[in-house]
Amino acid sequence: MLANQKLKAFVPTVKPNEAKLFYKDILGLKLLSEDNFALEFDANGTLLRITTVREFKPHPFTILGWNVNNIVSVIKQLNDKNIFCERYDFFEQDSLGIWISPNGSKVAWFKDPDGNVLSLTE
Repeated sequence: MLANQKLKAFVPTVKPNEAKLFYKDILGLKLLSEDNFALEFDANGTLLRITTVREFKPHPFTILGWNVNNIVSVIKQLNDKNIFCERYDFFEQDSLGIWISPNGSKVAWFKDPDGNVLSLTE
């Protein structure tokens, strides 16, 4: 039924101005539209809607993530923009915040201005 339809992703924000700068200027997503309800970005063909909400408490788990070819390079680019990976005490991470999963994938997490957890996976 929906297998051939385009996916749209939603992320909540109580800080739309900061979210706009973060997703557009730091992450480099193309801003498609904005109004009093949401910002919409093109995330490599997926529509990402950053929805303005009145109240929000971020969850401790990943809500949005990207598969990347070179996680170290992406993290260093984020670090150059003062975005640093989260550190967790329940598994081992390297100096950049990269955890190697049991299947060998490299994973790291960072947060947007609202505290939403975002991830990178190589």
